[in-house]
Amino acid sequence: MKERNTGNTVVVVDGGGRGATLVDKYAQSKHVERIIAVPGNDLMKINTDKPVQIYPQLKTTSIPEILEICEREGVDLVDVAQDNAVEAGLVDALTARGVPTVGPTKDAGQIEWDKAWSREFGERHGIPQPFFIICLNQQEGFSFIQSQPDQPWFIKASRLAEGKGALPAKNNEEAVERIKEMERFKEAGKVFLIEKWLRGDDGSAGEEFSTYVFSDGRNYKVIGNAQDHKRVNNFDEGENTGGMGCSTPPLVLTPELMRDVEVGVINRAINGLHAEGRPYRGVLYLGGMAIRKNGSLSPSVIEFNARWGDPEVQVVLPGLINDLFEVSMALAQGDISSLQLQMDNKARVVVTGASKGYPGDYKEVRGKQIYGLDEARKIDGVRLYGAGIKEEDGRHYASGGRLFYIVGEGETVIDARRKTYGAMSVVSIDGNNLHFRTDIGWRDVQRLRKGL
Repeated sequence: MKERNTGNTVVVVDGGGRGATLVDKYAQSKHVERIIAVPGNDLMKINTDKPVQIYPQLKTTSIPEILEICEREGVDLVDVAQDNAVEAGLVDALTARGVPTVGPTKDAGQIEWDKAWSREFGERHGIPQPFFIICLNQQEGFSFIQSQPDQPWFIKASRLAEGKGALPAKNNEEAVERIKEMERFKEAGKVFLIEKWLRGDDGSAGEEFSTYVFSDGRNYKVIGNAQDHKRVNNFDEGENTGGMGCSTPPLVLTPELMRDVEVGVINRAINGLHAEGRPYRGVLYLGGMAIRKNGSLSPSVIEFNARWGDPEVQVVLPGLINDLFEVSMALAQGDISSLQLQMDNKARVVVTGASKGYPGDYKEVRGKQIYGLDEARKIDGVRLYGAGIKEEDGRHYASGGRLFYIVGEGETVIDARRKTYGAMSVVSIDGNNLHFRTDIGWRDVQRLRKGL
């Protein structure tokens, strides 16, 4: 490998807004000369003058082709940021070739790509989580629901389903219908979980948060936290999506609750994986719920992810002052014990610009022109990251469900949100086909306005 002070080549394995954020951050490193993204997207080049090469014809699971790129291009570091690449064993293959790699092995990554295994792992290590059962077929699910008093449930595909495999049900009748819907996830939904909604002991609803840590298998460092908004419509109505926006810092995470998150969840997960012979190296994501117990807030696990979240990375990673290449090399080499993370402590809000119809049928939006992106990204304190967009002759066209992300920064969530929505107001799609939530960060906006 070349010396760190010479021009290094980094490969980012991702094609969406998460990958665009990583490309942007690696491009800021003094050690990085060029970046390759697999498959990448057309807007990954907009935030840097450094060369960015994309391979849109490949998939994140194109292991032989990625290995060939690494050998041909003399790649110095690979950041595996996509869940299905972890499940496919890309990290294992790269490591076997001696390529410094950020990301967990397939075995360690099972904490994400197999929800049934993950819940059983949580039971073994005393990690707080909701009541669940694992169903091997629909009839098992129907029989269980029929035996229970009427209540809300979540029906979850056990395997990867592009962030859309968790279906809420308000009562038993809806739960039966949601179980039938597992068929649309094909292999991912053949095994599924039935989970109780997380509620406080006073019956109150919980509040979601996300926590991110770097881990070398034994040691971990908390990077930051965010609050995702997964439902497609305002005030958490409608279907679950891959994420319609988020904010940082989430004010629900008090110092006391954060201590419980580290001691009761993160510590147990990292130590448990190591004890089971699956040391976890890379970014570990905790999707948590703060619920009220005995008058105070306690954490419970919704899910773990074996990589950065999308769109949480768009608000957490920009706050990292450290050189990302240096941090990633320490992770790849398996020792972050001496790493001192520095964050800028700014508030950030990201809003997802999506095709109307997402996460359902949005095929009529494909190919329609998007206006205003260049104007939006020139606004002070705003960053733009691309996802499902094609660029031709300087024009932008919709090609996916989640199209782009606009991030605003400020001293508070209120300041950051004002910048984000100011930039979003100049963007449109032919035929009024742009959909985005107008309430991202609403809980913390309410807290700040009330002075809480």
